[in-house]
Amino acid sequence: MEFKYETWKAEAIKQKKVNKQFLDKAKRVRGIEKHLPDLHDEAFSKIDCLKCANCCKTISPRFKKPDIERISKYLGMKQGDMIEKYLRLDEEGDYVVKTSPCPFLGSDNFCSIYEARPRDCERYPYTDSGEFFEHPNTTFHNSTTCPAVFYVLERLKEII
Repeated sequence: MEFKYETWKAEAIKQKKVNKQFLDKAKRVRGIEKHLPDLHDEAFSKIDCLKCANCCKTISPRFKKPDIERISKYLGMKQGDMIEKYLRLDEEGDYVVKTSPCPFLGSDNFCSIYEARPRDCERYPYTDSGEFFEHPNTTFHNSTTCPAVFYVLERLKEII
């Protein structure tokens, strides 16, 4: 499958209904998750996150207690100061960034706290594990945020 940065988002939006239906069915297909590691690697051999960084520009990871401890230490800040400066509590009681794009995202799309980034960031976009199917609504949403998620979905549709 050829990947085109210029058109993936429009195609993902056009495929929303089909992809939602596919995800609802796919989670019941025995053994489907075994394809994910290879498709993840394939996607990221074609897609450069630094050309996009849409995740960092539009959504926030959850900052759990270990993340806050690690990041505040990395920044040389007290945890309370780091929370006050960068984070807020969302509707579910999780800490998330106050602003979009993420305050740690540079103009070059590099993350200034990459070595200490939140676990959610480290695992995103979940294209290499069963979580891809465990949370179909998140995956569905991510298909219009992250080109790699869209790519993996399209490849899975070809395989299944």
